[in-house]
Amino acid sequence: MNVGRARQLLQEGINREAPIESLIHVLEASIELIGLPDNDFCWSSWEDEAQAKGELLGLISVLKSGGVPYRLDVAVLFAVTGPLQELSLSSGWANTFLKLADKYDEVEALLW
Repeated sequence: MNVGRARQLLQEGINREAPIESLIHVLEASIELIGLPDNDFCWSSWEDEAQAKGELLGLISVLKSGGVPYRLDVAVLFAVTGPLQELSLSSGWANTFLKLADKYDEVEALLW
């Protein structure tokens, strides 16, 4: 499994001059983590990997078409007990999620 975007984001951080691109980067990194083998979706609101990726790809599509998704639609993904945290806890990458959520928080403060 390739987690290059996630690794890059966690090592280099966000581009504060380009919050839209940074949000795309955070969402792409999240998609990589969603695709890890042996993820357990039982506690998340998603049924499976395909549904989770579909939701995030939809947000990326809005951003790439020049729009900005509703703040809550994105924030809920990274919230405490949100679907990404629940997935990370049941799948063994909770610490990575916390770092990713910190990057999202930085982008959120710039964008909204």
